[in-house]
Amino acid sequence: MTRFIIVSFIMVCAISTAHTKDLIETAAETGTFNTFLMAARNTGMIEGLESTGPWTIFAPTDDAFAQLPPGELRDLLLPQNLEKLEAVIRHHIIAGEVTSLDILGKRLEAITVDGGVLLIDATKDIMVDQARVVKADVIADNGFIHVIDTVILPK
Repeated sequence: MTRFIIVSFIMVCAISTAHTKDLIETAAETGTFNTFLMAARNTGMIEGLESTGPWTIFAPTDDAFAQLPPGELRDLLLPQNLEKLEAVIRHHIIAGEVTSLDILGKRLEAITVDGGVLLIDATKDIMVDQARVVKADVIADNGFIHVIDTVILPK
């Protein structure tokens, strides 16, 4: 048991000191979150996600945005729908750090920065509402990104 704790401690220290990019830089570097980043930029949320945080983003890929019903993304990006677009982006963000280890084997609710609720079920795969986490724990200096395969629309 002691051996596991020491190894885990060393791994956590190595991870936390090795990373030097914020959430936005980390997301941009992957090349799979262009739509999410464009929407965050259009709503003025980029600066907040570059801040100290910590933040946890359940980030839909570009492919996830492409699965929205025809015309829905185009409509969200119209200037008159800026408030609705911001609500969608904010619904994917949690204040604080949530790692896969924090939720593994649990069912819980997480409050998003828009005041909404995400239902997280990590008893088998990790599901966030109807979205599947396809890659967990992408580390940034100011939080974590969990890659999801579906855009989660606020209720």
